[in-house]
Parts: sequence; C-alpha cells; structure tokens
Amino acid sequence: MNVLVTGAAGFLGTRVIEALLDGGASATPVTRIVAADISACPIADPRVDARVGTVADASFARTIVEPDVDVIFHLAAVLSGQSEAEFDLGLQVNVDGTRNLLEASRARNTRPRFVFSSTVAVFGGDLPDEVPEEQVLRPQTSYGTAKAIAELLVSEYSRRRFIDGIACRLATVAVRPGAPNSALSSFVSGIIREPLAGLDTVCPVPLDTPLWISSPDVVTGNLIHAARVPASALEGRLAINLPGITVTPDLMLASLERAAGAAARARVRCEIDPHVARVVSTWPGALDDRRARRLGFSADRSVDDVVAQYAAGRRTR
Repeated sequence: MNVLVTGAAGFLGTRVIEALLDGGASATPVTRIVAADISACPIADPRVDARVGTVADASFARTIVEPDVDVIFHLAAVLSGQSEAEFDLGLQVNVDGTRNLLEASRARNTRPRFVFSSTVAVFGGDLPDEVPEEQVLRPQTSYGTAKAIAELLVSEYSRRRFIDGIACRLATVAVRPGAPNSALSSFVSGIIREPLAGLDTVCPVPLDTPLWISSPDVVTGNLIHAARVPASALEGRLAINLPGITVTPDLMLASLERAAGAAARARVRCEIDPHVARVVSTWPGALDDRRARRLGFSADRSVDDVVAQYAAGRRTR
C-alpha cells in the first residue's frame, strides 16, 4: 500500500506514520509513505519519502499525489488560533490546500481513499447537549468555517468519483506532549502536561466548560481505521463524528490530582481569557458518536485513562 500523509512532521502526522510502519494498525503492509509538510518529517525509515513544501502550492500538491497512491491522510492545517490571527493564511492552507490535493487526486484518475481530518469546530451556534452528525453547520471561527468548506469539497469530489472520501470530525486531542501549539484548545493538554512537568499554567475558560476530548492513541487508531471503512458502509454520509468523552477542566484537574497529588493540581490557576472562553464555548461538549462506534471506531473509557496514557508515555520518553 502506498500512502501520502500531509502534516507529516506534526504531532498526529508522525503518530499515524509510525503506526502504519509498525504494521499492526493496517491490514495491508505499507510499501511507501510520502510524508509531506512545511518541515521535514523526522522519521528515519527507508519506506518514508519526506517532502518539504506547502499544500497551498498547487504544484507541490501535484508532485506529492503520486500515480500509485492508495490512501491520502490529509492532516495538514493552520490551527484555530493562527487561523483567527492570520485569516488569509488559514484559507490558503485549510481551503485552497485541500482543494489542491483533491484536484491532484482527480487528475490521477485512480480514486484514492481520502481521509480528511475535520473538527468539532464545524459546529456552533445554538446546539443541543449532544450534537448529531446532521446538525446544521454554523461554525463560529475561521478554522471551523474552513473545515466545513473542506468537508463539502470532500463530499463533492467523492460524489463525482474523483476520490473515495471520509471526513473525520476529531475531538480535541489530549494530552499532547511537547510545547503548546496555536490551537485555541491547547490549554486542554496544558493543564495536565505542564503540572506533571512541575510547571505552573493557566486554565483560560471556566472550570465547568464542557469539552469533547480523545486521547492521542485513540485518535491515531481511528484515523487509520477510517482508511479501512468501506465506502458502502458510509451510505453517502461521509462526515463522521469520531468518538470522544465529555469532560470539564474541573474533571480533568480532579483526575490530575488523583494521578499526581494535590501539589500538581495547585499548579493550575483559572484566569479567564475572554477571547478563548468565547470561542471554546461555541464548540459542542458532546457529539452523537453512535454511528462511528457501529463502524468500528474506538473511544477512551474515562478521563483517568486519558491522563494515565499521557503519564505512562511521559515515563517512557
């Protein structure tokens, strides 16, 4: 199987590539992975061909969609915070870049499986407590709007049989290792990651804010599973609410205290950032993920499992 991964040097991109190379996550062995990003993919493996460039450049997109590509994992994106701050760049990468890849796929005339990483931020406005897949999309951010446009493009290019697409609405991924990123949801990882590293940090939203989250292991497995779901099983409904669990910062901090003690919990203080709090409050706190579960996608069991997964990974690094 020949694979293209965009955003290959990023957190999810590297995890998806590592899982594919490991072989246990895919029924078909991987022969070659084109790993594309604005910086070189750090994975050293003879099956990985690292390409440096941006999908916003149509000529670069054409070079990375090779004639024999079987699966495309489109993970490259300008995240929510940067999309708000740099409107043009967000559209160029998140909308035009997606269109460039779709057009390159169309030109190949081989109909590759196209796994698109979407987001809960496509939803917004007056939402029910549990948001169904059919909910009208009313994104309240530039990032969510771009992802909603891209979902429609994936659906249309699939309808025209240029690709075999699936759009995965990811929960907020927590806990991410490393430094904070430009996502407005970055604090969700930070309120666990930083205290465990002995650092003070801030929660910028009210402690009772509902959040829809999923752990890195579960999200990685679900993205790879998305490449295997038969098109017939989707029944023309290509956008899927991937599984998650509903938590609040308060519940996450209680889990942190159970895992690392009161001193770790005390390293987090709540200082409301009106901009972040307003945006995060427009995102759904729970999605109806029953169809995804029926299709074989996985979910975390509890917030304690999410925190334990990060703590275990931190001990092995």
